[in-house]
Amino acid sequence: MSERTFDPERLTEATHRSVSMAAHIRVTVDVAEPGRVVLSMPKEGNTNHIGTIYAGALYTLAELPGGTLFSTTFDPQRYYPIVKEQNIRFRRPATSDVSVEMTMTPEEAAAIAAEADANGKADYSRTVDIVDAAGTVVAISTNHYQMRTHGS
Repeated sequence: MSERTFDPERLTEATHRSVSMAAHIRVTVDVAEPGRVVLSMPKEGNTNHIGTIYAGALYTLAELPGGTLFSTTFDPQRYYPIVKEQNIRFRRPATSDVSVEMTMTPEEAAAIAAEADANGKADYSRTVDIVDAAGTVVAISTNHYQMRTHGS
């Protein structure tokens, strides 16, 4: 895993540039370190017809940490990620700002990188909870990613 340091504000800007939906729903990167990221999204501007956070905005928030975690954990000069599948379960209406945390141990990262180096790609999954301002889980998402080596 990388020992680089990361500026959450710069990663927020990079996320907004690379994924226009992230800018639209105003996602911010709050924590960015090797093996751990936290992203948040405001309720304001992301509501649906009943005044709770729109399901599509929650879906987007649940998927975005995969790219952020990738950029803090792996060498983007050697690898790039793609999302293969996402499954989300909405548990409660989100009536406040929300956040999501995604983590990966150094051992998990090393195994994924070794597989990608050997095969040109490696599949991996992350399950995340989206929580509201009170810490209540409003949605659970399992995201399936693939890391590929450049040139594969």
